[in-house]
Amino acid sequence: MSLATERAIPIPEAAAAPPAEAPGLAAQARRQRRLAYWQAAPLALVFLAFFVVPLALTLMVSFWEYNEYEIIPSFTLQNYADVFEGCFSGGDLCTTFRTYLSTLKFCLLAWAFTLGIGFTVAYFVAFHVRSSAMQTVLFLLCTIPFWTSNVIRMIAWIPLLGRNGLVNDGLMALGLTRAPIDGLLYSDFSVVLAFVHLNTVFMIVPIFNSMMRIDRSVLEAARDAGASDWQTLWTVIVPLCKPGIAIGSIFVLTLVMGDFVTVGVMGGQQIASVGKIIQVQMAYLQFPAAAANAVVLLCAVTLVIAGLTRLIDLRREL
Repeated sequence: MSLATERAIPIPEAAAAPPAEAPGLAAQARRQRRLAYWQAAPLALVFLAFFVVPLALTLMVSFWEYNEYEIIPSFTLQNYADVFEGCFSGGDLCTTFRTYLSTLKFCLLAWAFTLGIGFTVAYFVAFHVRSSAMQTVLFLLCTIPFWTSNVIRMIAWIPLLGRNGLVNDGLMALGLTRAPIDGLLYSDFSVVLAFVHLNTVFMIVPIFNSMMRIDRSVLEAARDAGASDWQTLWTVIVPLCKPGIAIGSIFVLTLVMGDFVTVGVMGGQQIASVGKIIQVQMAYLQFPAAAANAVVLLCAVTLVIAGLTRLIDLRREL
């Protein structure tokens, strides 16, 4: 067959045309995308109604004016100027910075203690309790405190830590002290103790979840390679638990930074915190000032969360 004859042979239409099912696949992909949007719509509306809208209203009110008698819907930056009054003039620290340092102190202390206790409890339940039923029972025991109010759990410490409480009576009965210790209640110690008591479970749950996802063959391989228990802990378990540690840290830090009930009850209304300032301003109907403080607190919490997510890529780890 000559070259001219080959060129004259027509190309079959079936070979030249695109596959018949291609338009159907594209339509199916569009339907799946629309279905995904419809499935996400209810939660998106809930998120919009209960998070975005209140946050937008708080931001809007933070720019309003107010006086002793009324709130004036207008635009002003005076509320933010009042928050940072005297903070950039040199000399002593302003009230805002001192308050944030006090709050940060409670955050770091509560985070350190909850991390130590939470990691220890999660490690014991995940690796030393062999029975799945017993693991479930012990895990549920960690959640029992949530069956009662936070305020009730805090008030329960008062007869224990008071000047005439059980702790002071026990110390004097043992001869360890001659007089009651005043610093056990209505002090920084009692505030940190209450924070640890209330928030440790938020550290236990995500760390326990991360530990249960660790492949046990990895631990066996580390032991076969000659690693000791401590080496296995620091080089295998802790790195694999980073997502749980990060999530628990976010929970604890955000809860402590905005808390005002614990500081008020356990601090005897004598210790300042950012949440306490906002609560007092709300009580005096200074809503624009409280909104400005809330926005500044939100920015501070966002910076903390951003720093943690920069250290650990939660999307990749999870």
